[in-house]
Amino acid sequence: MTDSIWTERSFYLALGLLGVVVLLIVIIWSARRHRSPKLHISCALPIDELAPSLAGLTLGTAIAGNSVEVYENGIFFDILLQRIRRAEHTVHFETFLWKDGILGRRVADALSERARAGRRVRVLLDATGCRKIGSETRRQLQAAGCQVVFFHDKKFHNIGVLNDRDHRKLVVIDGREAFIGGHCIVDSWLGDAQDGNHFSDVSLRLQGPIVNSVQAAFSENWVGQTRELFVGDDVFPALKPAGDVLIHAAFVKPEYSAPAVKILHHTAICLARKRIWIQNPYFIPEPEAIDAFGEAVSRGVDVRVLMPSASGSDNPMVQHAGHRNFEKLLKCGVRLFEYPHTLLHQKIMTIDGVWSAIGSSNFDDRSFDTNDEIMLGITDAATTQRLDAVFERYAPLSREIELEQWRKRGLWHKMKDNTFYMLNEVL
Repeated sequence: MTDSIWTERSFYLALGLLGVVVLLIVIIWSARRHRSPKLHISCALPIDELAPSLAGLTLGTAIAGNSVEVYENGIFFDILLQRIRRAEHTVHFETFLWKDGILGRRVADALSERARAGRRVRVLLDATGCRKIGSETRRQLQAAGCQVVFFHDKKFHNIGVLNDRDHRKLVVIDGREAFIGGHCIVDSWLGDAQDGNHFSDVSLRLQGPIVNSVQAAFSENWVGQTRELFVGDDVFPALKPAGDVLIHAAFVKPEYSAPAVKILHHTAICLARKRIWIQNPYFIPEPEAIDAFGEAVSRGVDVRVLMPSASGSDNPMVQHAGHRNFEKLLKCGVRLFEYPHTLLHQKIMTIDGVWSAIGSSNFDDRSFDTNDEIMLGITDAATTQRLDAVFERYAPLSREIELEQWRKRGLWHKMKDNTFYMLNEVL
């Protein structure tokens, strides 16, 4: 009798605890969820006349007078490290992924040298992505005088945000020049995408007033982690025009409304009139985005997506999750290209040959709704053509997916696609 009563009490206790856990999960989801916009826009204007609208919708400002330099693959780090070593006042460095290796030591040496020279060096690292930075590198940076901070490290007070990662990759030097794109501090980003051990990527060097916006993005997370405010000409100088490129930065994550990077991508799809070319390593569009792609095709837009294949990816699970929607995309008229030779890590979308978005965001739920990201909306035909040239270099070496052949893929392949898709928001 006693055992029966104890068993019954244990059952109700376990049931009560389960109820509490479910309630907490619902509360956290409800507090952090973002409502996606409806992807229907009536507008006759071309996208290159709508920079103020795109900037406004993404809680930014379109800023004129900038210069843009495009760097691919390992050459990017030659330029970046050269500029870091010339810093006169401050270096602000933020990245998602840093692993100990040749590149990591080169970056640590450049940052350490500037700190020892009396420059203020602030380093913001995602605690999950940079967990393999190496204790020696960490000690070196701190001993040199760099201020090293880890974003959302595993502490009790971060328990509600441990899934929220800082996926940005940016550097701001003296508040006067900025670097932004997809490059990570891992040896695989060295070289020239010549084999499966060397990845492809694209980043930009920026000069002009837009640098203040990139600095603001760094400040957002720096203040959030350290509570330190920084002001003055060493970090936010008055910036004169350095070129004729119109740019705005999208990075804000407002409560309930969709994050800026998501609105930027989805609005651009709705505004395209001639073509949408996407280069992205992790392409898992939501159903409403797939429908928007289909509507774009129906109005004569050439929609193409270039991505690595599962064999070329550093995370085949993500590619299989993306495969789950390939049939619907192909039926809509979207052309899909998979590059098998190495990871294509660039995050680029170009519209109509005149506008482009580039930065840190993948085309998936994790980047759009969870991660901290930054994308630049660039109204400039020359920059867009330069980014389209990257697409045109890799596409002929890729396999275009054909609908009828895709339907014949094996049962095991289909099972993996559907299984991994269920995890797409956390991959």
